[in-house]
Amino acid sequence: MLAENLVVLRNIRGLSQEDVAEVIGISRQSYSKWELGQTVPDIEKCARLAEFYGITMDALIHQDEQMGSTRLAPAPVGKHLWGTVVMGAKGQIVIPKAARDTFQLKEGDRLVVLGDDDQGIALVKAEIFEERMHRALAASQQMPEE
Repeated sequence: MLAENLVVLRNIRGLSQEDVAEVIGISRQSYSKWELGQTVPDIEKCARLAEFYGITMDALIHQDEQMGSTRLAPAPVGKHLWGTVVMGAKGQIVIPKAARDTFQLKEGDRLVVLGDDDQGIALVKAEIFEERMHRALAASQQMPEE
């Protein structure tokens, strides 16, 4: 998992092994051995790698998610990818348990469905959406007219 994650993260950023090795403070050859799975970095180097890529050490070491045949890169801190869901005949989906737990979603919660023609669909807790709309409305009413 670690070796594959290092390859994916480096390639996503368009970096060479030498680029990453320089940031971490090691030789390119040592870094190459990590990507080949011949050796593993010590915990200090893992921490540097995780910080460099903006991910957690746990994600760097343990993430092994795939979508179809495509290996997914570990998500940045605060971002999540829980895989895919299948839509039922009437449009229903099941939100993955990890997502429900992370966002403290429970049965009966209201969600606002947002959409963007280019990017797709997003869900937001109705209470959060409504609060932000009220704040935006209040702020717009306090703005002086030109």
